Amino acid sequence: MTKQPLILVTNDDGINAPGIKNLIQAVLPYGRVVVVAPDSPQSGMGHAISINRPLRLERLDLFDEWDVETYQCSGTPVDCVKLAIDVIFKGEKPDLCVSGINHGSNASINVIYSGTMSAAMEAAIDGIPSIGFSLLDFNYHADFTVSRYVVEQLVSRVLGEPMPDHFLLNVNIPKVTLEAFRGLKICRQADAHWTENFDERQDPRGKNYYWMVGRFVNRDRGEDTDVEALKNGFASVVPVRIDFTEEFIKTWLENKWTAFP
Repeated sequence: MTKQPLILVTNDDGINAPGIKNLIQAVLPYGRVVVVAPDSPQSGMGHAISINRPLRLERLDLFDEWDVETYQCSGTPVDCVKLAIDVIFKGEKPDLCVSGINHGSNASINVIYSGTMSAAMEAAIDGIPSIGFSLLDFNYHADFTVSRYVVEQLVSRVLGEPMPDHFLLNVNIPKVTLEAFRGLKICRQADAHWTENFDERQDPRGKNYYWMVGRFVNRDRGEDTDVEALKNGFASVVPVRIDFTEEFIKTWLENKWTAFP
């Protein structure tokens, strides 16, 4: 009898988010599903880990009707992946890790801040093929029809053939109907950034505090970027690297900084 693929599902919006429920439904036909997700929203946590407080892991019956083993964790999205591998799987590596479906974009520079993508990245670091999924809709009652279709398309491909080491995809899905959806497009990350402002306010005791607001600025006019693909109704598929070495600057430094002993 052929062994079922083992699929780890996680997210950063928390165990009760609609996105993770839709992600579970999309991957159920492809293997044995185990869910480990934060017990509360952890958006914007990036690759944070808990080192100064204990972590709690609790088994839930949240998705028992689908025969899905489910846990909530008191830590960050990355903590969830670490605990899943070391405690639940006892070192056994899943065949795939999927993270999401996030409410809101993780395209372009957002990949740096995203707890959704950091959870997927943590699994990829450990040699597990991983995909982070995000839908460009912050509405709690968002329509995940297109997202489930995208998940099915990619998961079936990834599980169907050997993947390169540290395989990691950042997948963003436009807010469109299935009829308007134009398909998947392999892209590069757009060169963009956030410009932040801090709104200064006072609490009832007269102490100042700050509320961060920002504006997304896309400096990239290329037609092959994730931002452009999403604007035109495609789901963007961006391969993400774990090695942050910038080869161009490394070569520049080797040629210019010759004074080191």
